Amino acid sequence: MKAAPFDYIRAESEAHALEVLQQHGADAKLVAGGQSLVPMMAMRLARPSVLVDINRLTALKGVENAADAVRMGACTRQRDVEHDQGLRSRLPLVAQALAWVGHIQTRNRGTVGGSLVHADPSAELPLAASVLAARLHLRSQNGVRVVDAAEFFQGPMFTATAETECLVAIDWPVWKGAHTGSAFDETSIRHGDFAMASAACQLQLDEAGVCRRVALGFGGVDGTPMVFPELASQLVGHRITASAAREIAHSASSRCEPGDDIHATASFRRHLAAVLGERVLLKAAENARGASH
Repeated sequence: MKAAPFDYIRAESEAHALEVLQQHGADAKLVAGGQSLVPMMAMRLARPSVLVDINRLTALKGVENAADAVRMGACTRQRDVEHDQGLRSRLPLVAQALAWVGHIQTRNRGTVGGSLVHADPSAELPLAASVLAARLHLRSQNGVRVVDAAEFFQGPMFTATAETECLVAIDWPVWKGAHTGSAFDETSIRHGDFAMASAACQLQLDEAGVCRRVALGFGGVDGTPMVFPELASQLVGHRITASAAREIAHSASSRCEPGDDIHATASFRRHLAAVLGERVLLKAAENARGASH
């Protein structure tokens, strides 16, 4: 199947892209890497009448480091982030999540912002953004507003982005201090396929190995990425043991509402989430114990 007819506009600037969005509203779609939108157009699951190409807008690319966060342009290539050694040390969970995204060819073209705006419940970057409490900068002709990840993802492939807005940047919080560890894991039919369930964790231990901060989340088991701050907080002040990790992971999985499909039942997805949750908690703790900065 081929895409329905559409007009193509290559944005010359950010202001030009916003002008087109303001003019066409819901009939226009932004495209940068095209790894999500273009296949949907080919299957006619998306039928924009105007396609606005922002791929060449250098203002939307690149990384800026601050003391407490990394600001990433929405059109930054996933592969560039994956291979940035500085980012791997400051944002280890993002690097770990990217290793599971599609294939090398997908990450070569796909953008960080494109994955976040697409908001597939099984996608890795939305889960990482939710666990790390990333902040997303949305620009329109009226200015910029900043939305927390917890409010950004509102349903399957549905975000807080308005029809006339463009995601321009993402602020990823950096956890400073020694003994910080993270882990990401998922299960799919084949590597690179959509995850049946995924789990991500980042935590911080003190010198004695006691948990001082922890964030845990699941993907692919509800309409949006799921995070569990209240459950995770029960680990603070304690050592991360196998039994404690298992208890928290199973409690978290029981709060999810996955659907059935040809690949897995809802109950199997909950089981996967529990297993993966336990696994990432223990792996993050292991990585934290081995971390020196």
